[in-house]
Parts: sequence; structure tokens; C-alpha cells
Amino acid sequence: MELADRAVGFLLSIISLSIFTYYTLWVVILPFVDSDHFIHKYFLPQDYAILIPVFAGVVLLCLLSVFIGFVMLKSKKKKA
Repeated sequence: MELADRAVGFLLSIISLSIFTYYTLWVVILPFVDSDHFIHKYFLPQDYAILIPVFAGVVLLCLLSVFIGFVMLKSKKKKA
């Protein structure tokens, strides 16, 4: 099982590093590159640089709230 855990951890690290690198290039470097440069076709429009993280944060908060609500309901049923 240790090998599988390492593989999953390595895969998650690679995915996280890739997303971080893509987002950093998209938000920090791309505005300083000419708009007719070929690199722009590999990135979404700049509007999405704010919308995607905000949407992900709202979804995360909603899921966290639902989880906490279920835990609170379960603990209330156990006491009764």
C-alpha cells in the first residue's frame, strides 16, 4: 500500500504544480506579452482568471457547509 500512496501523492503534486505554473503564467506573465503572440492561443481569456477561482471557492464553501450540516444532523440524532 505504501507504493500506491506514494504514486498518488506524486501524481497530486505534479497536477498541483502544473496548475500553479499555468495559472502563474496566465495571470503574471501573459499580460506583458503582445496580444498577437502565438502563446495567447494556449490560454483562456483574462476574464476567466478571476471567475474560475471565485467559482471554485464558492463551490468549496458550499460543499463544506453541506458537510458540516450533515455532521451536525448526525450528531444530533446520536444524542437523541
